[in-house]
Amino acid sequence: MREDRELAEFRGIMTPPDSWESGFNLKSVFAALFIGMVMMPGSMYMGLIAGAGLGPAAQWVTVILFMEIARRAFSTMKSPEIFVLYYMAGAAITLPYTGLLWNQFLVQSDAADATGLTRQFPTWFAPAEDVLKQRTFFHWGWAPAITLVLLQQLFTRIERFGLGYILFRITSDVEKLPFPMAPVGAAGIVALAETSTGQRSWRWRVFSIGAVIGLAFGFIYVGIPAVSGTLLLEPIQPLEIPWTDLTSRTETILPAVPTGISFDLGHYILGMVLPLWAVVGEFIGMLLTMIANPILHRAGVLTWSPGSGTIGTQFSNSLDFYFSFGIGITVAIALIGFYHLFRSMRQRDGDSSRPDWRRLFRPPEGRGDINLWVAVAIWVGSTLTYISLCHFWLIPDFPLWILLAYGFLYTPIVSYVSARMEGVVGQYVDIPLVREAAFILSGYQKIDVWFAPIPISNDSGNVVYFRQVELTGTRISSVLKAELVILPIVLVAGVLFSQFIWRLAPIPSPVYPFTQKMWELQAYNMCLTYSATTEGGGLFARAFQPAYVMVGTGISLAAYALMARFGLPVMLAYGLIRG
Repeated sequence: MREDRELAEFRGIMTPPDSWESGFNLKSVFAALFIGMVMMPGSMYMGLIAGAGLGPAAQWVTVILFMEIARRAFSTMKSPEIFVLYYMAGAAITLPYTGLLWNQFLVQSDAADATGLTRQFPTWFAPAEDVLKQRTFFHWGWAPAITLVLLQQLFTRIERFGLGYILFRITSDVEKLPFPMAPVGAAGIVALAETSTGQRSWRWRVFSIGAVIGLAFGFIYVGIPAVSGTLLLEPIQPLEIPWTDLTSRTETILPAVPTGISFDLGHYILGMVLPLWAVVGEFIGMLLTMIANPILHRAGVLTWSPGSGTIGTQFSNSLDFYFSFGIGITVAIALIGFYHLFRSMRQRDGDSSRPDWRRLFRPPEGRGDINLWVAVAIWVGSTLTYISLCHFWLIPDFPLWILLAYGFLYTPIVSYVSARMEGVVGQYVDIPLVREAAFILSGYQKIDVWFAPIPISNDSGNVVYFRQVELTGTRISSVLKAELVILPIVLVAGVLFSQFIWRLAPIPSPVYPFTQKMWELQAYNMCLTYSATTEGGGLFARAFQPAYVMVGTGISLAAYALMARFGLPVMLAYGLIRG
């Protein structure tokens, strides 16, 4: 398979500088306050309206604003300083404070009532109904849930410098994977740093063109619904959010195939950035799904019925087949990843393509790396804290050995697999099988286990961030300082602005169109899973079919082996399996 040459080509698109500098200073402190007070609530609000927060836009707006302030103060900003601002904005807008709003909806949802779960939610997830009706987080009934969110976020940020950093050292320093998405953000930061010093390059032109296009599209796609939603009973949507449902128009030609058009420009731009063969592979996978669904429907595997719409069709197909089939695909990706790891370890010393594992303990000088054993201690300590929190407070009846297996076996495995996928094709992957199966096989008969901070995480996203740190010439130690400043600010701001948004209008409601359209489907999907640990296993017993898991694994491995046999690009193989 055309692997080594292809990966080396993408890794060479952008190379790290010869030296690294600290990017944390007084500007970073003021930026943290701005992010917590302005960008974070804006991101939360847009997430409820359009289903996606400000995302990278918040990061770039923060950076550009402080660059302009620096320019008017006759100062400049270097790439490391810009990246620290970018990093802090990203850390703030990804905190799940809309999760508190989701909690209050879920316990009152039709899905919870239909599956008989309404009275089974623990008080540390959401308080009693009389408290929820007050629409305020400033009540003692919310104290356990808010405390749990604060603790989770604290240890999640700490863990970034544990397992996430270890995997960065393995996949980037040792295996030299390209991480095709990392140069996207890094190149933008370098472009801004160049213009700050008076230089003009192709990066700045491309960045400016993209900013204008994004501004125009954002005004139509998100701006008009946001403004009209504050003035009218229902917002005006020139482009339907989150997509236009076409299933009812295509169901006679493509039975059991959910169809629709998303107008989110970000999806189209992402397709231009990802490696070509990865996109081609995913497109082929989509076409195969469109062919397979009608066949599966005629064979009686899919129980779809006309008039279900996109959401109903997706839910029905997932319940009948794709829930289990998707698990099989992710198992195949895991096996392929470990195959590559073991093969690289067995290569001879004289082989130039063999990873040099000595780099794991010899990082580049001056990069500000953390001692590897300190990173291991951070990972072990945070994992043991999660386990103690669950075992001694939240779910004391849940088997302790499963918690230990999650923290020290499942998490590092799935994180490595996903980090390798990010490193090869720039795409995220997860393996849900272990979590759901372990909950069921444990014999535990309560739903509180689904909401407890089980030590399960996927740190592949952190690996990409560390690669961006390296590409922008930023010392890793300065990122740690930024975390210590931004975290307490956004923890407090998140609760305050969640309260404000909830007081504006009920959630879901027409004021927040995405929640009104999508949250009920998400609730049904989640309650389906939660019912697995109730008596009889609920709908999950129907959805989980070991035979379909084996089919998904077998087909994926066979497709990969066939493409490897004919020397096709490795990114095509990964893209096809994921698509």
